[in-house]
Amino acid sequence: MATSAIGPGFLTQTTVFTQQLAASFGFVILVSIILDIGAQANIWRIIAVSEKRAQDIANDVLPGLGYMLAGLILIGGLAFNIGNIGGAGLGINVLFGLSPKTGAVISAVVAIAIFLVREAGKMMDRFTQWLGIVMIGLTLYVVWTAKPPLGEAAVKTFVPENIDLLAIVTLVGGTVGGYITFAGGHRLLDAGIKGKDSLRQVTQSSISAIGVASLMRLLLFLAALGVVAQGLTLDEANPPASVFRLAAGEVGYKFFGIVMWAAAITSVVGSAYTSMSFIRTFHPTLEKYHRLLIVLFIVISTFVFVFVGRPVKTMIFVGALNGLVLPISLGVMLVAAYKRTIVGDYKHPLWMTVFGGVVVAVMAYMGIYTIVHQIPQLFR
Repeated sequence: MATSAIGPGFLTQTTVFTQQLAASFGFVILVSIILDIGAQANIWRIIAVSEKRAQDIANDVLPGLGYMLAGLILIGGLAFNIGNIGGAGLGINVLFGLSPKTGAVISAVVAIAIFLVREAGKMMDRFTQWLGIVMIGLTLYVVWTAKPPLGEAAVKTFVPENIDLLAIVTLVGGTVGGYITFAGGHRLLDAGIKGKDSLRQVTQSSISAIGVASLMRLLLFLAALGVVAQGLTLDEANPPASVFRLAAGEVGYKFFGIVMWAAAITSVVGSAYTSMSFIRTFHPTLEKYHRLLIVLFIVISTFVFVFVGRPVKTMIFVGALNGLVLPISLGVMLVAAYKRTIVGDYKHPLWMTVFGGVVVAVMAYMGIYTIVHQIPQLFR
């Protein structure tokens, strides 16, 4: 889940909003972390105790609702995956000088190979874990070279000069919105970690996953802040690459290539796996050929990128839309938590219900507000 969240959109959103809000972006990160935990802890817990995937839970809550949720997840997952494939291609371009389209095709082949091996699940887990460590380590080096104003960042994290609702919705949408939170929830089911006896492990895993994604977000924020605080201008065509290059020169730019490829390819894997997990239970044939469907999903994403492309602003837009999916998916889970036909004799903690309800209300309000007032300005 953590490495699924850390993709090209994640890198772009964090850099763009740091340029716009400077040190006050720390407040946005803090609020988003709180909302992320409230959403993910609830969702993973209900999936684990019901031992069902989200779409099946939704259909049990209201017939047909699971199909609608699956549709929303598929649309968002495909949109994000086009950007993920493009980001992987860009990483290859920075590292080896190949065209982004050629790099995208090579990366797609790597992702497909992961799903075609017999031990695909274990290979996917190890692959994403090691690349996550690489991303964090390299970004930490860039933070050190950027020398951000840590004191100012700490103060404005709690006393911001500006509060941007679009930034909050986009960050939450890009971390636990759409398919991303289910990347972990569904993976736990496939790994056999489910039932009431596993709830402590599930809760710890959900929070630690948010912690890993948030650590990467914080490091990238500090790196970008260090560059912006020096009065340097980021390249609008590729903001995160500018951060790495301006902070650490050509070595930093090569590091960016590694980070971008690692972030993108792990997100390709997570997006494809999770998006297809939302339809595989609808028919025995889909279950039987789910690996083939994953491969097809990656192929379609690559085809669209190679022949259409994907602008930076669209990454922010899709992140905001994923933030709107979250109130729906989380709301369904909270209702399911009190249906004995779904969770049996399990008693969902009241404080978690309240926490989740607050996240639903806040994200629904902020999501609608940004769609009406701020998203149109993004494309002017």
